Amino acid sequence: MSVPAFELDLHLALEPLGSGSFGAELVPGWVVGGGINGGLLLALAGKAAGAVLDGKANPIAVSAHYVSPAAPGPAVVTARVRREGRSLGTVAVDVEQEGQLRLTALVTAGSLAPGEEAERVTAVPPDLPPTEKCVPASMGPPELLEIVPMLGRFDLLLHPDHVGWATGAPSGRGLLSAWYRLVDGREPDPVSLLQVVDALPPVTFDIGIPGWAPTLELTAHVRAAPAPGWLRVTHTTRYLAGGMFEEDCEVWDSADRLVAQSRQLARRPRG
Repeated sequence: MSVPAFELDLHLALEPLGSGSFGAELVPGWVVGGGINGGLLLALAGKAAGAVLDGKANPIAVSAHYVSPAAPGPAVVTARVRREGRSLGTVAVDVEQEGQLRLTALVTAGSLAPGEEAERVTAVPPDLPPTEKCVPASMGPPELLEIVPMLGRFDLLLHPDHVGWATGAPSGRGLLSAWYRLVDGREPDPVSLLQVVDALPPVTFDIGIPGWAPTLELTAHVRAAPAPGWLRVTHTTRYLAGGMFEEDCEVWDSADRLVAQSRQLARRPRG
């Protein structure tokens, strides 16, 4: 008896076209603002890199530039191996639609099997209330839900102290945090973490600047294979100037491990 595929795996499916090229279908359910969610494109690049490397399916470091907004519809993903060693490989990945480049990325992939080294960590997981005391993103303003259909792809439970923007009272701290899990019960893995780092609303919401914030560049590091269960995600920003801001993300798993972190440079929302 076959096991039904999870939604994310269907949406990241790659059809081999030969010579390191793959066909993909970008579905409308991952639209946010003016295009397909940047995290989904990042995960697509990570999966393509693993597909052309021998036994190195886990993305470890991904640096992507978003050249133009991706739209729902067919895409061609091209993965070129730049170097492959015994434990790590580096792949250049392009995502195109109708001959237009949407994303170009470098992906380093390998194995995230547990090592023998002791962990030394000074960072601490976000202090989130229990899930039942957090605020579902599905309760957001109707105008937000209309332009962000991807919120139907996952459960996002926001810290109650970080939703003032929804009632016209942002905190001004530049901080958002939430619980996250996929709606169909798919457990997190290294590839899916690349979507998680871009799952929350833009952190500029918390400083009183709502609206779609187009990503220019996003670098993600996957630090460990996540344990099953809910993830905790934080977004912070410290500097908005020249029409751009940085957004730093941490993702913690149910075992209190930092499993992914990222920084992106994005344009200030137009409101």
